[in-house]
Amino acid sequence: MSSAQHHFDFPQIPGISGAFVKMVLPLIAYAAVAPLLWLMFRRSWRQLDDAATDHRMQLRLSGQNDVRPWAMFAITAFVLTAHEYYGGHRFYSAYVRPWLTQLEQSGAGLGSFIDARFYAELYGYGWWSFTRVVGYTIFPLALWKLLFPKDSLLDMGLRTKGLTEHAWIYGACLAVVVPLVFLVSRSPEFASYYPFYKSASRSWLDFAIWEVLYIAQFFALELFFRGFMLSPLRKNLGSGAIFAMCVPYVMIHYGKPYLESSVAFVAGVALGSLAMRTRSVYWGFFVHVTVALFMDVLALVAGGGLPTRLWPR
Repeated sequence: MSSAQHHFDFPQIPGISGAFVKMVLPLIAYAAVAPLLWLMFRRSWRQLDDAATDHRMQLRLSGQNDVRPWAMFAITAFVLTAHEYYGGHRFYSAYVRPWLTQLEQSGAGLGSFIDARFYAELYGYGWWSFTRVVGYTIFPLALWKLLFPKDSLLDMGLRTKGLTEHAWIYGACLAVVVPLVFLVSRSPEFASYYPFYKSASRSWLDFAIWEVLYIAQFFALELFFRGFMLSPLRKNLGSGAIFAMCVPYVMIHYGKPYLESSVAFVAGVALGSLAMRTRSVYWGFFVHVTVALFMDVLALVAGGGLPTRLWPR
C-alpha cells in the first residue's frame, strides 16, 4: 500500500465518525427537550386542536372555504424567494453598493455622509436588515389588509393585552434555550461565524449599530413567522400550524452552522407555541433577541474579544 493510499484510507475514519456524531446530535437534543416542551405547552396544543376541529366542522356545515391559509402560503413563498434573490449579498454588491459609491463620489446630499469603503460591510447588513423589515412586515401586512380588509392586523400577534402575566414563560424558554446555545457555542465554526458583522469588535459604535440592525430584523422575523404565518393557520391546523411554520423557519437558517440550523426547529416550536398561547409575538421576540445577543457576545469573547474603543479609527 502506498503512502497516498494509506493517507486516504486511515485518517478518514475518525473524520467520518465525528461527522456522523455531529449529524445525530440534534436528535438527542430533540429527545431531551421534547418532554419539556410537552409539559409547558400540552394544554395550549390541546386547546388549539379542539378549536381547529370546531372551525373545520363549521366550514363543512356551511359549505365554505377559508382561503386565508392559501393566501398566507402564497405570500410567504414570494417573500422568502424575493429575500433570497434581492435581499442578499449578491444583489447588494451588484446594484446597491455601486449606487452608494456614486452617491459618495458626488458629495451631494446623503453622499457627504457615506464612506463606502470603511463601512462597506455594515452597509451590506443595513441592506439585509432593511429588506427583511420590509419583506417580513410592511409588504405582507399591507397586502393582507388589501385582501382581507375586515381582518385586524393586531391579531397578527401585535396585541399587548395580558403581556405581563405571561412574563414567566420568557424565563422558562430561556432556561430551555440557553443550554442549547452553550452547546452550539462549543462548535469550532461558531466563533468564526458570529457575529455576522465581522467588524463588530472594531468599536462599540460598530457593535451598537450592528445590534440595532440585528434586533430590527429579529422583530420583523418574529412578526412574520409567529404572527403572519400562525394567525391564518390557527383556526385551520390547530397545533399543527406551529410545526408547519417551523419548516420554512428552519430552512432560512441554511448556510449557518449545522447545529444551529438543527436546533432552530426546537426554537421554532417553543417560540411558536409561546406566540399561540399569548397571542403575541413580543415575548418570543424578547427571547430571540436575548439569545442572539448572547450568541454574539459569546462569539466575540471566544474570538477577537469585545470592543475596546468607543469610536472606530
